[in-house]
Amino acid sequence: MVKLLYPKLSYEIIGSLFEVYNQLKYGHKEKIYQNALEEMFTQKKISFQRELYFPINFNNKIIGRYYFDFLVDNKIVLELKIANDFYQKDINQLLSYLKYKGYRLGILVLFTKEGIRYRRILN
Repeated sequence: MVKLLYPKLSYEIIGSLFEVYNQLKYGHKEKIYQNALEEMFTQKKISFQRELYFPINFNNKIIGRYYFDFLVDNKIVLELKIANDFYQKDINQLLSYLKYKGYRLGILVLFTKEGIRYRRILN
C-alpha cells in the first residue's frame, strides 16, 4: 500500500482550489487565481507564503532566482498555471524547486476551461 504524503493538507489545498474555480470560473489571469487562493487560505487559516523568493548561489554569487507561487505550511510547493495540459517544462520547474530547497511534495495545478486539473509531484 502506498502512503500519501501530507494527505490532510493536500485535501485542504485541492478543496480550496476547487472553491476558487467554482466562484471565478475560467478565463482569468494566473494572478487573479493566486489572489483568490490567498484569500481562501487566509479564510481557512491555512499557513502559507506567497511568491517566495529563493536566490540561486554559485561561488558566492547570485546566478538566478526562483519564485514559488505558494509554499503551504512550509511543506508543499504549489504552482498554478493557466493551461489545458501538463507540460514537461512546468513539471521540471516544480521538481527543480523541490530539489533545490529539499521539499518532498509539490502540486502543479492547471486552471482549464473544463475545470481544475492537478498533479502531485514527489521529490
